[in-house]
Amino acid sequence: MISKNKVKYLKSLQLKKIRKEHGEFLVEGAKSVLELLKSDYQVQDLFLTENFLKCYEEELAESKVSYEVCRQEELETAGSLMTNDSAIAVAKIKENLKFEIEKDEFALALDDVKDPGNMGTLLRIADWFGIRKVICSEECTDFYAPKVISATMGSFTRAKVYYCSLNEYLSTCTSPVFGATLDGENVHKVDFGKSGIILLGNESNGINKGNHQLITKFIRIPGFGGAESLNVAVAGAIICDNLRRSQEP
Repeated sequence: MISKNKVKYLKSLQLKKIRKEHGEFLVEGAKSVLELLKSDYQVQDLFLTENFLKCYEEELAESKVSYEVCRQEELETAGSLMTNDSAIAVAKIKENLKFEIEKDEFALALDDVKDPGNMGTLLRIADWFGIRKVICSEECTDFYAPKVISATMGSFTRAKVYYCSLNEYLSTCTSPVFGATLDGENVHKVDFGKSGIILLGNESNGINKGNHQLITKFIRIPGFGGAESLNVAVAGAIICDNLRRSQEP
């Protein structure tokens, strides 16, 4: 059973200021919690149902994380998901550490991406295409928001995310920057080379004008119909796919 005070705390972790104050975040659902247990995140609390325990007893034993068994209704009351018949965990937020882009890897840069669903989906897409490092402008939505974590479907455990002044970071970076815009070179014909940064902009306004001067090559996804633009996560998937295609022998 989850105590009333604990329920109140779990619900409060939906707020950024509470996550920042306590340095903890919420992970919900079977897939995300299982990925969390296999990761290097420090798990503080774990609440799960009898059904989850029966299905994943071996994984729980391997993780050596203590847990409390509770009812599905308690999980749904304490968390942000409408239905949750598996588990909820509280984990420690990692330190916001700067990283460098190596000469043989690609990274994703997000310029003022606001929508949590888009952010989480982009992290999942990056994971699918083997991109582990994600640079976020300070205006991007919070990586540790419940909707972001849920949308990653566990990929948050493999992502290295760094929040910073994107302009300052790109100014000192030696890797080429490929900026997604409505004009530029056709992404189907771009030679991405062996490393670089894929820069995606805000859902409504695109890449901030102040960052345009830092773009090595402007790239576009050709359109064949009447739609004004693409969802940023969809655009990210198309660009990442073409990136990997360009590397095929």
